Amino acid sequence: MASQLPDDFKCPISLEIMSDPVILSSGQTFDRVSIQRWLDSGHRTCPVSKLPLPEPPTLIPNHALRSLISNYTLVSLSKPQPCPSNPQNLIQTLVSSLSPLDAKLNSLDQLSRMSKRDSGIRRRLTESGAVSAVLDCLNSSESGLQEKALHLLLNLSLDDDNKVGLVAEGVIGKVVSALRCGAGDSRAMAATVLTSLAVVEVNTVTIGSYPDAIPGLLALLCAGNSRERKEAATALFTLCSFPDNRIRAVRSNAVPILIHNANSGLERAVEVLGLLAKCRLAREEIMRFDRFLDILIEVLRNGSSRGVQYALLTMSSLCSYSEKMCLEALKLGVFEICVGLLEDDNEKLRRNAKTLIQVLQGRKRIT
Repeated sequence: MASQLPDDFKCPISLEIMSDPVILSSGQTFDRVSIQRWLDSGHRTCPVSKLPLPEPPTLIPNHALRSLISNYTLVSLSKPQPCPSNPQNLIQTLVSSLSPLDAKLNSLDQLSRMSKRDSGIRRRLTESGAVSAVLDCLNSSESGLQEKALHLLLNLSLDDDNKVGLVAEGVIGKVVSALRCGAGDSRAMAATVLTSLAVVEVNTVTIGSYPDAIPGLLALLCAGNSRERKEAATALFTLCSFPDNRIRAVRSNAVPILIHNANSGLERAVEVLGLLAKCRLAREEIMRFDRFLDILIEVLRNGSSRGVQYALLTMSSLCSYSEKMCLEALKLGVFEICVGLLEDDNEKLRRNAKTLIQVLQGRKRIT
């Protein structure tokens, strides 16, 4: 199946599909195991760009790409069928009002199979009117048609050259509508499409400013199932890389919604809160929740490596900002937990723990 997946999903070093993609300061993405082996060998340049790396090198998790790979793999598990030689006939089936539902579903299936393997085909599809036809399918009340249309849009959005063009053709409004009103897997898939589009910075700004995008993702976090909430949080994480979107999220009541999800075990919600905590408005909102530190401490003790990283990041932001929060963290034993984390194998986790220790030590000296 790996041979059918886009080349962007493959690590430039191992040429295998990435399971834990991370970004170097050079902007290049690698599988964590491969790039860590490169760094452990003493190299301090990017294997692709040859640019020098800082000391110590920083590995930033590429959550958006990881989510795309995961979702794309699920779609790719369906049994492949022969691809037609002329996609224009399939597009014509989609736009014709005389085409029966089964014919449209079959056309979307075939177009998805064609587009998932070849960036050239994806480019030709976007240039031949496929996007407009797919958007018409998104307006359908048939959940199956919506889902398959979203799958095809996700495929088309995999290439950066297509992402801006898709937004220009009005994709955001249709996808947000599916995000709010879709049935079956449509809502989760709509969130994934927004994540894919938001990888490009200009789209991050455009999507965030769309009136219903961030509120729609937050609504999914409130009422969605497990997969829907995870995909919504991933999309929010990608959008909140842009500072203005953090303010939009806070003003849309994101903080209590994310805290509720974090308390329910959704670590991705902690990661979003870590980004929001860089914003003063969010910090002030978070400070109103008395048990928030307890949630973060639970993640520090029992969470995944990535969850612990962002719990430390969030706590550092809050403790740097609030003397009350810092003193409470000291009282609850956060300092001792951080000292224990200094022995962890994960470099970024150790660095975040050290940063929080420095913040807490500064407060201890004052008191």
